[in-house]
Amino acid sequence: MKNVPHSRDVREAARARLIERGVSIESIGEIVYQMQAPYSPHLTLKDCMDSVEAVLDKRELQHAILVGSELDILAERGQLSEPLLSIVASDEGLFGVDETIAIGAVNTYGSIAVTTFGYLDKAKIGIIKQLDTKMEDGQVHTFMDDLVGAIAANASGRLAHRLRDMTDFG
Repeated sequence: MKNVPHSRDVREAARARLIERGVSIESIGEIVYQMQAPYSPHLTLKDCMDSVEAVLDKRELQHAILVGSELDILAERGQLSEPLLSIVASDEGLFGVDETIAIGAVNTYGSIAVTTFGYLDKAKIGIIKQLDTKMEDGQVHTFMDDLVGAIAANASGRLAHRLRDMTDFG
């Protein structure tokens, strides 16, 4: 019988990987705040960080974080075969697998999360921009910038739905 990791271990590994890669809950929460504050005058950064924490409990995101970050790390170490190594290491413009993995993890929170992800993928705000442009130190974030966008988009979608529910049901 295969050894299947406990859900707790997967969740902790995904969260640890974000931190190892320079991504904090607060940095993602800041993106969520920027996306949702225009629609909710009482929204706080803490609300946004709580939403980030909640979406990080979703297995789809955890698995995407683990797979994507592992590919980034293998590219940094030169441990992918060519031509994949060059494609991932350079974040080649026509390579869409990074967005495909992220978009798969975005579908949890509906069309608002999907459209928010599309916006974040183009606008590259906050930590997403830092990850997207950080190449001179040898780090590769081809997957991580899109994964952070997916987390922020999901947390934004979750908040939008919850804010609507509060309006409708008190």
